[in-house]
Amino acid sequence: MVATPTPYSLPGPDPGPGFAAASTGVLHDVTYPRVGGQTIQLGELLGALSHALDLTEGQPRGHCVRCCWIGMQVADYLHLSRQDRSDLYFTLLLKDLGCSSNAARISTLYRTDDLSFKRNFKFVDDTTWKKLDFLLQHTGQGDSGFKRLKTVTGVIARSDSIATELIQTRCDRGAKIAQLMRFSERIAGGIAALDEHWNGGGHPAGISRKDIPLFSRIALMAQVTDVFALQYGSGAAADELESRAGSWFDPELVPVFTRVVRTPGFYDTLTSDRLETSVFSDPAARATLRVDDTYMDDISYAFSKVIDAKSPFTYGHSERVAHYTDMICETLGFELPHRRWMVRAGLLHDLGKLGVSNAILDKPGRLSDQEMKQMKLHPEFGYEVLRRISVFQDIADVVVAHHERLDGKGYPYGLGAADLTVEMRILTVADIFDAMTADRPYRSALPLEKAFATMDEMQGTAIDPEIHRALKEAIAASPWPAREARPFSPNY
Repeated sequence: MVATPTPYSLPGPDPGPGFAAASTGVLHDVTYPRVGGQTIQLGELLGALSHALDLTEGQPRGHCVRCCWIGMQVADYLHLSRQDRSDLYFTLLLKDLGCSSNAARISTLYRTDDLSFKRNFKFVDDTTWKKLDFLLQHTGQGDSGFKRLKTVTGVIARSDSIATELIQTRCDRGAKIAQLMRFSERIAGGIAALDEHWNGGGHPAGISRKDIPLFSRIALMAQVTDVFALQYGSGAAADELESRAGSWFDPELVPVFTRVVRTPGFYDTLTSDRLETSVFSDPAARATLRVDDTYMDDISYAFSKVIDAKSPFTYGHSERVAHYTDMICETLGFELPHRRWMVRAGLLHDLGKLGVSNAILDKPGRLSDQEMKQMKLHPEFGYEVLRRISVFQDIADVVVAHHERLDGKGYPYGLGAADLTVEMRILTVADIFDAMTADRPYRSALPLEKAFATMDEMQGTAIDPEIHRALKEAIAASPWPAREARPFSPNY
């Protein structure tokens, strides 16, 4: 029996950490924190990182948080146990962990912007004409008529196998990353089956009915609810849920969802600035854990996998930058805690690229002015996410500056030598070095000697000569090429 809905209410506004870009363009000096002994609420950590997942899904900021709130309202009606509520909470918040892994493939197969493709695909159901209309509008954008027709017909001919491939990649990767972050098999399983449908017509396994984990069934319905409610209103969202009952959705869950959606105040609460505070006041979110170095390493490493899955040209990039960063730090005599902190910065430095279209990231030619403008936003995207997490706030200041230059001609703030800490300079050198010695869409990897010669010419203008010297010394003492960089460990 479904309980009677009541109007929603939220706690007061939270003045917690938000995006605080320096208006003067000058960042404060970084003093790396000693992590051991700190505690952090899981909601703070994972809620902020969920905003990075929203970026790569092309969703309005807060999508995962809104889905979490919707799903937890349903949990209340279902009277789920405390453990079930906790597992559902994290399944909802992290449902898109694997979303970056199929971005490049979507961009290649459909010759389109993956962000708009993903955003708009969430409005498509199993109706043939809707699928066809979507393909015609989102395939081969910018191509000539004949080339576009060839792409569309090729996609239609392989539509089932393509859908299975894309969703298999997404679901498998998401589940594995959840495990890297130390979440349970139940949560990983809920993420893995996110795109299964009640009638067996979903992907990747084509399982049906109660074989689909409850958490997956709730998460998919919460996702559809959010995108339709934001675009068309709560009434349209409820209608959409009812129209897919028995096909996509569990017919026993649909009435529960529609009662939640039709509760007075649902839309106002869903779009309220205070929603995030409400979500993070849930008992599951308030659970605290003692943060040690190993846990921070694991979280950083897991999210580097999300970042690097975005593009085949960045596969392994974050790990290699972290590896080169550590090599430089060791050469400069940094103590182990400082080195570990810097490795986390290396792993997370490109977090903001999740918000950049693969049509730009993987473009084989020169970027247009508008495309370059979009590319230059990625340090700020990453900064905005990391600044929301207390144990990553100082790392955020280093990450946002990894494209700055000593001569002030970098981005996003145009900082000069006087503003750039040694940590920022190290990360910049490590990033440039890997970019030069790895394949890129517009050129093959440079030989080591040519990469160093090019960087020699950048000394004093773009990069710090002392940091560059330390890199060269470290590389000379290590096997090359370092294609299989490892996550940081004290045994380096």
